[in-house]
Amino acid sequence: MSVLIGSYSLPVILVSGFILALTFLTYKLLGDYVYRYIIMKPIPEIGTSFPIIGNAHQLKTNAGEFFNQIAELTREYYTLPLFKIWIGTVPFVILYHSETVETILNNSIHMDKADAYKFLHPWLGTGLLTSTGTKWRQRRKMLTPTFHFSILADFLDVMNEQAEILVEKLQKKAGMGEFNCFPHVTLCALDIICETAMGKKIYAQSNAESEYVKCVYRMSDIVSRRQRMPWYWPDLLYYSIGDGKEHDRILKVLHSFTYKVIHERAESISNTESDSETDGKKRRAFLDMLLKTTDEEGNSMSHQDIQEEVDTFMFEGHDTTAAAMNWTLHLVGSHPEVQRKVHQELDEVFGTLERPVSTDDLKKLRYLECVIKEGLRLYPSVPFFARTICQDTTIKGFKVLKGSTIIIVTYALHRDPRYFPEPEEFRPERFLPENSVGRPAYAYIPFSAGLRNCIGQRFALMEEKVVLASILRRFTVEACQKREELQPVGELILRPEKGIYIKLEKRTPGASAQ
Repeated sequence: MSVLIGSYSLPVILVSGFILALTFLTYKLLGDYVYRYIIMKPIPEIGTSFPIIGNAHQLKTNAGEFFNQIAELTREYYTLPLFKIWIGTVPFVILYHSETVETILNNSIHMDKADAYKFLHPWLGTGLLTSTGTKWRQRRKMLTPTFHFSILADFLDVMNEQAEILVEKLQKKAGMGEFNCFPHVTLCALDIICETAMGKKIYAQSNAESEYVKCVYRMSDIVSRRQRMPWYWPDLLYYSIGDGKEHDRILKVLHSFTYKVIHERAESISNTESDSETDGKKRRAFLDMLLKTTDEEGNSMSHQDIQEEVDTFMFEGHDTTAAAMNWTLHLVGSHPEVQRKVHQELDEVFGTLERPVSTDDLKKLRYLECVIKEGLRLYPSVPFFARTICQDTTIKGFKVLKGSTIIIVTYALHRDPRYFPEPEEFRPERFLPENSVGRPAYAYIPFSAGLRNCIGQRFALMEEKVVLASILRRFTVEACQKREELQPVGELILRPEKGIYIKLEKRTPGASAQ
């Protein structure tokens, strides 16, 4: 009898334990799902959801179609304060009105980014974009001084130099018919962020085929694709039938590049630290400031910490500004009267002088700033973003449970006719001070809002002003596409599916003042 027990007891115990554990886990997950489903049932829901899979069968997998689907749903449900979509067993609550958005963004409890952002962790680590809690608060406090306006002014030289390179390239396109300006402007933005973030020239505008440039673009596409395809969320499937291997190959290129730059820059600073005169003449980059940044206890950032932030600057700092500038060029090229006013302002500020943009010029380009802001209203660089609800909360009388995901659809929020009459019309005058009175702060959030607003928004607006001013001083722009032909694709960044096609004609700076 003892032999029999000895022979079978261990396997029986192991199998029984596995079955019990599996049963408990299934019961727990199912119980959580049923509880969540019952409590959140009053929230309006799209279509018909099925147990376990939710609404996943109704959602488009193509990036452009998915974005159009979400935009259409916000129009259909406009009169409701919110609605929900079940993806698997997770409820996604969609917000697109300023009063509901403020409930989340103005609450220090709901600071965590949604789970979908974890797919950025291999590339960006837990830097400012993806970190939460204490780490985010400490890191934000440490980094805020590096975005002070007086420091940003030091980057004007880089912005002007790269804008001039772009203008020289565009000179060859002027009078030659239509062309896609999107890649040209994007490469300019990439050169600007590389030199300002890392102090490293990568010459993207003259060498678009460089491995690093290609990998920056490809990584964004890979992450976005994984985020919208739940069957690729488990690593096992992602690496067996998805883009996992390509993801890791590209990641190695990106991390090797920034790792090398950080270590070279640290060594350079160390070698010149004793020579204040030499150090003072060197053009500063964010990286230089990060290498010297310390917290309240005097602890400096490790190279790993710095790499997280440099990679984050590279990711957030070129695609967003590039998209904004491209959309603005299309809008200006579609509205001759707006373009005439922009040219008039530029000629009043610069006259016939061929000179770089200064900090004083930036303050005077008020109408151009309105044009950029209206472009960001119609085509926000980040068309939607997500937060995790960190404690049970109530939104407009509907209970939303802890652990739910909130999707804030900036693209729809910016089209609220209560605050933007005839919302599809391009009217820069909306953002003149006298026309902005009474507009809720959370009705317009191209750089998010609240505590986790974009730390680089001043940098972005400065860059967009410099580059667009440089282009529009020298050229008249004609858009070659109608609005309906642009087909916006909302991935990580809002892009036109087939580019931005324009025609350019040379103009003489100061012409409208003569």
